[in-house]
Amino acid sequence: MLDPAPDPDDVDDLDAVSAGLDVDRVVRVTDAASGLDAVLVLDDRTLGPAAGGVRTRAYASAAAALADAAALARAMTIKCAVAGLDAGGGKCVVRAHPGLDRAAAFARLGEAIEALGGAFRTAGDLGTTAADLAAMAARCRYVHTDVADLAAAVARGLVGCVRACVADRGGGGHGGGASLAGLRVAVQGAGAIGAAVARALVAAGADVRIADVDAARAGAVAAATGAAVVAPDAVLAADVDVVAPCAVGGVLDEPAVDALRAWAVCGAANNVVASPAAAARLVARGVRHVPDVVASAGAVIDGIGATVMGLDAAARGALIDRLGDTARRVLDEARARRAPADVVVAELAWARIGRRRR
Repeated sequence: MLDPAPDPDDVDDLDAVSAGLDVDRVVRVTDAASGLDAVLVLDDRTLGPAAGGVRTRAYASAAAALADAAALARAMTIKCAVAGLDAGGGKCVVRAHPGLDRAAAFARLGEAIEALGGAFRTAGDLGTTAADLAAMAARCRYVHTDVADLAAAVARGLVGCVRACVADRGGGGHGGGASLAGLRVAVQGAGAIGAAVARALVAAGADVRIADVDAARAGAVAAATGAAVVAPDAVLAADVDVVAPCAVGGVLDEPAVDALRAWAVCGAANNVVASPAAAARLVARGVRHVPDVVASAGAVIDGIGATVMGLDAAARGALIDRLGDTARRVLDEARARRAPADVVVAELAWARIGRRRR
């Protein structure tokens, strides 16, 4: 017998919390038979349909799931806008629990997303497996299932953003950003995204360290790329040039920022910086930061560029390669204003959205 699902009524104020969010729409999807309890947030659709992945993890309450979905959806709005896409932001989170019948639950979720008629375009995210995506795609036309292609697109864009960090620093011994030879980079996370980032950085000549809570997974990436394995609890404070968080978000709180030895942060994990106070510490310490909404935008460019905008591979690749230019612009302005990079990039995004609204 299935273990019980999270109580759909475990918070009485979910409707009130939803009403207080500045978003386009909140959709709750529950299914007692499969144990599904999901929250989908469409943040802003001024530029086009909402794009964002499906994340699966254990949440303490529906309110916690909603808060995470809303924050991630807002980040996707900014990501799509600065990437030059005709799309807005969305996110779906699924509450994981031992009694979740994943095949049935994700099929039901696919039906719910299909019923939105293309308002939400989705793909995988943390905790969601290829089998989960396949179950959704069997019931929904708006699911991108090719995780490998998306990971490679992220890696391509992120490497360009790392080059922007090097160029912003004056090049040092790395050819003014044209070469990453010998650049020391610590990659946190050896999942699909982290592994692709590690491969791309090694191919570009960087000296890569890799860490993951799953030691076997980190070891496999290291064996395939020649990267060195470091302990998960030491990776953010590693003696490197650049730290690339590519696992869970919120890892750079104030103590973690203070412990950084790297002079730049450029990762693909969502919402890497935990708080405005941590962002201010990055500025105070002079640590360059390329927000993940720029560094990881390759995936949404590849997926939405193809399915919504009808761009061919060359055009999508050109947009991905422009992410390095966007990163350089953000770094320049953040340094000139002594402002957090997240603030700068959000202003750029909302300026584009505002122009479309007029």
